Amino acid sequence: MNPYTPNTSLTAFLIATAIALVLGAAIGAERQWRQRTAGLRTNALVALGAALFVGVAVRIPGPPGYDPTRIDAYIISGMGFLGAGIILRDGVNIRGINTAATMWCSAAVGMLSGNHFYLEAVAATAFVIVGNIFLRPVAHVLDHHPRGGESAEIVTSYRFRTVCKASEEARVRVMLAEALSTPGLRLYALRSEDLADGRDVVQVEADIERTGADDVSMEQLVSRLSLDPSVSAVSWTALDAQ
Repeated sequence: MNPYTPNTSLTAFLIATAIALVLGAAIGAERQWRQRTAGLRTNALVALGAALFVGVAVRIPGPPGYDPTRIDAYIISGMGFLGAGIILRDGVNIRGINTAATMWCSAAVGMLSGNHFYLEAVAATAFVIVGNIFLRPVAHVLDHHPRGGESAEIVTSYRFRTVCKASEEARVRVMLAEALSTPGLRLYALRSEDLADGRDVVQVEADIERTGADDVSMEQLVSRLSLDPSVSAVSWTALDAQ
C-alpha cells in the first residue's frame, strides 16, 4: 500500500503553485540583480513549472501501485537540458555554471511546494539566496589568496593583445609565443586580426592559462614585449570566469 496520500483539492493546488512562483522569484531576484542570464522570471517559471508537473502527477488517476512522486525524477533530468543552455564557453572559460545550479535549486523548491512541503520550500529558498550572496565573497578570497600547495589547483586565464606593423606580424607572433612559453604558462590560442584604421597594422592576440594568479609576472611580460621597436601597443587582461 502506498503511504503517500497527496491533497488534490483545488485550494491546495493554487496555494502550492503560488508559493512556488513567489519563492522562485525570490531566488531569481538575486540573479537579476547581478545581471545574470537567468534572472527573476526564469527562476520563477522554473519553480512554477516544477510545482505544476507535480500537481498534474498527483491528479492523474493511475493503475494500482502508481506512485506520482516518480515525476520528481523526470523533473531533475529535464533540468539538465535546461541548465545546459545557460552554460557558455567563452574561450578558455566556462560561464553560467552557478546560474544553472541556481535554476536546479529553483526546480527543487518548486517540487517541495508542489508536494505541499511549504516550510521546507521556504527554508530551501533561504539557503539558496544565502549561498549565492554570502559564499561569493568567500570564493573570491579563496581564489585570490591560495594557501600552501593549493595555488597549483587554481588556474587563471589571461589575454594578451599586441599591435604591430603588418610586415612584422610573423616575427611578433613567434616572439609572443616564445615569451609566453615560460614554465607555468600554457598557450591556448594565438590569432591575428587586421586593424582597419589605415595604419597598416595588425593585432596579435594570445589566450593563456597559468597555475596560480601572478599579475606581477604578467606585467613583466608586457614590459618586455613593449621594448621591441615593431610593437606599438601591448596589453593584458585577466579573464574572470563566473
